[in-house]
Amino acid sequence: MTNDETAVLIRHRLDQAQIALDDAKFLLDASRSTYSVVNRAYYAMFYAVLALLQSIGRVPSKHAGAISLFDTEFASKGILPLELSKDLHKAFEVRQLSDYRAVEPVSPEKAEEILNKSVRFVHAVRTYLLGPHAPGKS
Repeated sequence: MTNDETAVLIRHRLDQAQIALDDAKFLLDASRSTYSVVNRAYYAMFYAVLALLQSIGRVPSKHAGAISLFDTEFASKGILPLELSKDLHKAFEVRQLSDYRAVEPVSPEKAEEILNKSVRFVHAVRTYLLGPHAPGKS
């Protein structure tokens, strides 16, 4: 894949992340399903992780693999704050519970908390990838 193709894919993943965030905000503001809010908030984070991993040429096929690579390549090395890893793991856990195992709905407060963490996460990734000190910029 060329550098131009990689840049296009990174931008696409960041756009997907923003759309998922916008969807989650809309759903929360409209008092819609908290399951859906958590799902879209998590996927915003996941798309941002895929953008990061694309930037280093390592894109796994599974969510757990993407999260693990985020931890080892970005959080553990101090490139991005370790707190973002904790937020990503929490969002993944709550999304897994709400999508597959929960009978009780996620509380509106918990859904809003996950959404706020997702907003911070996507912002941090976007800043890292596109900011003035982004990888590949001189």
